[in-house]
Amino acid sequence: MKKLLLVICLLLGVATLQAQDEKKEGKTIKLPSWISDVKLSGYGMLQYQASTQKNAKANTFNIRMGRIALDGRILNDFYWKAQIQFNGNTSTLGSSPRLVDLFVEWQKYPFAMIKVGQFKRAFTFENPMHPIDQGFYSYSQIISTLAGMSDRTGMHPSNGRDIGIQLQGDFLKNSNGRNLLHYQIGVYNGQGINTSDVDQQKDLIGGVWVMPIKGLRIGAFGMTGSYARKGNWTEIDNRVQDDPVEITHTNEVRKLQQRRYALSAEYKANDWTLRSEYIHSTGKAFKTRYQKAENASDCAINEAIGDKADGVYALAIAPVIKKKLYAKARYDMYRSAGDWNSAKTLYEVGFNYVIHKNIQINAEYAFVNDRNLNKHNYNLFDVQLDFRF
Repeated sequence: MKKLLLVICLLLGVATLQAQDEKKEGKTIKLPSWISDVKLSGYGMLQYQASTQKNAKANTFNIRMGRIALDGRILNDFYWKAQIQFNGNTSTLGSSPRLVDLFVEWQKYPFAMIKVGQFKRAFTFENPMHPIDQGFYSYSQIISTLAGMSDRTGMHPSNGRDIGIQLQGDFLKNSNGRNLLHYQIGVYNGQGINTSDVDQQKDLIGGVWVMPIKGLRIGAFGMTGSYARKGNWTEIDNRVQDDPVEITHTNEVRKLQQRRYALSAEYKANDWTLRSEYIHSTGKAFKTRYQKAENASDCAINEAIGDKADGVYALAIAPVIKKKLYAKARYDMYRSAGDWNSAKTLYEVGFNYVIHKNIQINAEYAFVNDRNLNKHNYNLFDVQLDFRF
C-alpha cells in the first residue's frame, strides 16, 4: 500500500511537470482548473557518526532520512500535502517507507485556518521545523522524547505527528502590517501516525505566542491526553493496607494519562538564530517501544523512569560568512525520570556550510554526560550532507 502511494505521488508529480510545459510531443496536458500550484519536492540527509560510548562504540555511515512530497492547492483556498519518508540503517526496516503527512488546510482567512488529516502536533517551536533547518545533527532530546517523535510513552516513531484536526491563525497587526499574536489548538488521536485511536480519548494540544519585535517570538504550549494499548497485564492493588491483591487483565485497554507543557523563545533575524525551550511531562510509559505488531499489546509499565520527565535546550547559530558559513553551539539536557540521576546532557559545537541553497554540510562535536550509564562521559562526532529539490 505504501509503495503504491509512492508510485501515485511520483506519477502525479510527473504529470504536473508535464502540465507546466504547454506541449509535449504535440499534445497539451491540462490539470482541472480547480487544481493549481502542484509541485513535487523532497530531500535527503546522508550521515557519518562516531561515538566513544563504552560498550556501544560506533563508527558508521548512515542514510538518516529521505522524503518525497507532493503538494498544491484546490480551489485556491485549500492547501494540501502528501509526504512519504524513507529511512536507511534502522532496526525496523519494515516501517520504511511510511506515510508521514497527508492533510488539507482551509487557508482563506489567515486568522482562522483549519487543518485536517495527519500532520505535525501543535506543540513547541522546534517540532514543526524542517529537519535541515533546525540546524543540528538531530532535534533536541526533549523534542524527540516529549513531542511525539520517539516518545517516552513507548509510541512508535511518529516524527512529531498525529491524526486529527487543528485550528490556527495570526492576528493583531501592528502599524507595519506584521501580526503580533499567533494561536493554534488541535485535537488528535494520541496514538501517533497511521494508527487508529485505542482508548477513545483524544489529545488536546494548544499553543500561543507573541511577536513583539521582528524576528522574536515568545510562546507557551499545553497538552493533555493519553497513550493507550490493548492487551494483557498484571498489576498489584495496594488499596487495602497489608493486603495487596494481584489483578490480571486480559484483552483490556490500558490508558496512560499524559500532561505536558512547554515554554519557548526564539530570535531569528540578521542571519542569527537563538532558541530555547523547556518541557515538563507527567505520565507513565510502557516498558516496550512499539516497533513491531506484537509490541502493540505489551502493556507492562516502565517503572524505572516513573511518571515525570523534563528537559531544556538552548542554542545559537551565528553567521561567520553571511548566508554561507555558520558557527553553532547547543546545550541539550533531558531528565528521563525528572531527577538529576537520570540526566543526559550534550554540550555541542560545530558549523554549517551552505554550498548552494539546496545543499549543505553540517558538522559537530558533542561531549555527552549521561548519568544513566556506569561510565557517564563519552564523545560524539557527526557529519551530514543534506540536499533538497
